[in-house]
Amino acid sequence: MRTDRGWKRFYAAGWFVSGLVAVAAAHQWRARMAALEDRLAEAERVREEVLRRRVAEEQLRIARELHDSLTHSISVVTMQAGVAAHLARKRGEEVPVALSAIQEAAGDAARELRETLSVLRRDDQANGYGLDDLPRLLARSSHAGIEPRLRVSGERRPVPPEVDSAAYRIVQEALTNVARHAGGAEARVVVEYAVDAVTVRVDDDGRVLPSADGRSRPGLGLVGMRERTTALGGELSAGHRPDGGFSVVARLPLGGPAEVSA
Repeated sequence: MRTDRGWKRFYAAGWFVSGLVAVAAAHQWRARMAALEDRLAEAERVREEVLRRRVAEEQLRIARELHDSLTHSISVVTMQAGVAAHLARKRGEEVPVALSAIQEAAGDAARELRETLSVLRRDDQANGYGLDDLPRLLARSSHAGIEPRLRVSGERRPVPPEVDSAAYRIVQEALTNVARHAGGAEARVVVEYAVDAVTVRVDDDGRVLPSADGRSRPGLGLVGMRERTTALGGELSAGHRPDGGFSVVARLPLGGPAEVSA
């Protein structure tokens, strides 16, 4: 009888020791897994930091190349246009509208180049064009044979810099497409302010001009507009209007860039 009790105690002690060993092993396994997860997270952080550094270096390289290749050419264009305008005034002649447009466009190109370089250099200051610059953009577009009109609806309010810049660029690209593909046309630009979004709309009544070989080729303008809109979590629609012409509508939420990347 005592022998049976002894074996039972022995077995119980064995099970107890086995349980302690199992608990210790599980605890050690969890500790190792936690350490492995920490190392993996640290490796991921290091990888992302290296990628960010490489992107920043590439941006600086592009900025330098843009500065070297474009600044001189734009300066030459501005200088030559200024000389031509000066000579015209000196002879008592009226400065041609096209020449004035060249001067203005060259100055704007220089400003846009500086803005691009500041973005590439990761300048966080909001230096650039926005919705307040649309009247000037439309006035400049009239030199390209477009008859633009601007209408603003809703309560005007300050918007995030990235939304402000994207809205301006979308309107600018849409008007460029009108001048390039629709010839002399009337363009209607509408800016609608809502509580949670800003919507820009550009409608034209022009007809699509054929290319030299009679074929219609899609450009990169719509791609760029869609990328700007999607980056901010917005929606863009573009297409031919039932009564003729083309329409571009971009809705940009005021919440800023989208958190989820594709």
